[in-house]
Amino acid sequence: MSKINYSKETEKIIDGVRLKGGAPRLLLHSCCAPCSSHCMEYLRQYFDLTIYYYNPNITENREYQYRLSEEKRLIAEYNRQVDEQDFEGMHSGPGARKIQILEAPYDPENWFQAVKGLEKCPEGGERCGVCFEMRLRMAAKAAAEGGFDYFTTTLTISPMKNTALLNEIGMRLSREYGVPWLPSDFKKKDGYKRSIELSRKFDLYRQDYCGCGFSKAESERAKRERAESGGHD
Repeated sequence: MSKINYSKETEKIIDGVRLKGGAPRLLLHSCCAPCSSHCMEYLRQYFDLTIYYYNPNITENREYQYRLSEEKRLIAEYNRQVDEQDFEGMHSGPGARKIQILEAPYDPENWFQAVKGLEKCPEGGERCGVCFEMRLRMAAKAAAEGGFDYFTTTLTISPMKNTALLNEIGMRLSREYGVPWLPSDFKKKDGYKRSIELSRKFDLYRQDYCGCGFSKAESERAKRERAESGGHD
């Protein structure tokens, strides 16, 4: 079975959007500002873009609020660029549109209930699959209720995330909720590299773990092991 090139699938849909004209409404689930930076810069040229912020996996409320504030700060900066037509050094141009944000409730208790029994799974294992499903299901539901034309997620920009699994979940939920899924592999074509450049440009907070206490503990353990072996972060 041949692998699906999800990046090309994105381009096919965007080509169709260009031919039809207009700007379909896209609900983009975002995990954080750094990951969404390239995705928003790219997608706002073709879609009426709304960020959907639903991340109950972030265990600590203080961490959650800080990441949310960084998302809002970046969106405000992108919207300022549209108002002032200030696209110097950006991959977006005059066709870029303003971005909105839709905040979902912060419900870590439900997340912990969903991953109960999977606490000892390694990062990238079954617990992560349950986490993806939970967040994308809420995004699909919000997209259906809000009358959006598409939904997708920024999670595919991470080299550490299972892109095929994320797209499989998205397509399944698309059939369930009746909203088209925008397939993606945002890290391709230097997307991940661009997200790092934009994070530096806007001085965004770049966390070194996905958000949950389990991944934080694993990250800290890896740091200790590198330090003990004489390595560097």
